[in-house]
Amino acid sequence: MLIQVEHLSVLFGRGNHTFHAVRDVSFDVARGRSFGLVGESGSGKTTVLRALGGLMDRIAHVQGDMKLEEEVLRGKRSRAFRRRVQMVFQDPYGSLHPRHTIDAILSEPARVHRLDRIKDRVVRALEEVGLDASFRFRYPHQISGGQRQRVSVARALIIEPDIVLLDEPTSALDVSVQAEVLNLLMRLKREYHLTYVLVSHNLAVVAHMCESLAVMKEGAVVETMSVEQLRSHTSAQPYTKQLMTASLGYDRAAIDSFEEF
Repeated sequence: MLIQVEHLSVLFGRGNHTFHAVRDVSFDVARGRSFGLVGESGSGKTTVLRALGGLMDRIAHVQGDMKLEEEVLRGKRSRAFRRRVQMVFQDPYGSLHPRHTIDAILSEPARVHRLDRIKDRVVRALEEVGLDASFRFRYPHQISGGQRQRVSVARALIIEPDIVLLDEPTSALDVSVQAEVLNLLMRLKREYHLTYVLVSHNLAVVAHMCESLAVMKEGAVVETMSVEQLRSHTSAQPYTKQLMTASLGYDRAAIDSFEEF
C-alpha cells in the first residue's frame, strides 16, 4: 500500500478540556487510487486529512501510525514527503496569498524544492489546469473562484507530487464551476498517475472521483465501502443509509423518518 493509516486519533487540549476530534481511524490507499472520507460537518474528516499531511502536530496530540510506503510519518514531515505529497484546500481565496501574483504563488514551491527552469514550470502548470500565461501577473482577487482553484491545483502539481490531498476542493465554488474542476482533477489523475485522498460531504462528488471511501461520524469511521456500494445504496450501517437518503435531495417524509445517531 502507498498510504497506511492505523488507529489514528487526534486530541485537542489537555486534561478535563481534552476534545477527541478523531478516534481510532484506519484505512489504506493503493498507488493510483482515489480514497474518499465523507461525513457531515464536524465528523473529523478534514482533521484526518490534515494529520496525514503533517499539519496538526503543533496544535494537537496525534496518536497512531501513518506510513507513506516505508516512511513512518511522525512529527515534522521530511522534504521528501513534501515533494511527494501536496494539498489542495477548500477555500482557494483563503489559501492563496492576496498580495502575491500568480507567478509568485506558483514559483515559491518550485524554489523551495530547488527546481530548475521555474518560469517554464509556471507556464506549463497554468496550461495543465486550463489557464494561459496571461494569468501569471494577475492577483487572486483579479480572477474568478474557479480560476483560483485551478491555480491552487497548479501550485500543488508544479513540483510533480504523486499524492494529492483534496479538502472539499469544489465546495466553495458555484455549482456551474464544480463539474469543470472535478473533471480537471480526474484528467490530471489519469495523465500523471496521481493518488488522491479526498474529503467531501458530497456523496455525488465521492462517487465521481473515488473507488472506495470511509464514512465518518463524530470522529470515528462507521463504515468502509466501495464506490459500487455507494452508487447502489448498499450499506450495512443505518447512519450511512440515512446519509445516502439525505444526498438525494429534500424529501419531507424521509426527513421525518430520520433517527438521531
